[in-house]
Amino acid sequence: MPIIQDNPYESLSYAIEDLKAKGYTYDFNQKEAHLRCNQNEKDYRPEDFTITHTYRFEGMSNPDDNSVLYGIEAADGTKGLLVDAYGVYADSLSEDMIEKFRVEYEDPDEV
Repeated sequence: MPIIQDNPYESLSYAIEDLKAKGYTYDFNQKEAHLRCNQNEKDYRPEDFTITHTYRFEGMSNPDDNSVLYGIEAADGTKGLLVDAYGVYADSLSEDMIEKFRVEYEDPDEV
């Protein structure tokens, strides 16, 4: 399960810009049981990709602005990003997808 990484970015847009410069140029969209990349017209099942980066962002003034940015690398070498609002799609995902995107937060007092 991915662990939220220390977040060196001031904002979601800075993180996206930096990861795109590092080769994460595709955009992924969550579907019930897979990720869809419209740019290459491919679907990726949970076993076909790895989450390489996970960053959490909290809105300063609006709790609806909370999101998680995932850096994803597919088995075929496709690297891209998925931006997800906390749990918005959780009810519509398969168990495999929920497990793939489950994020565990470390307790700062225990680190």
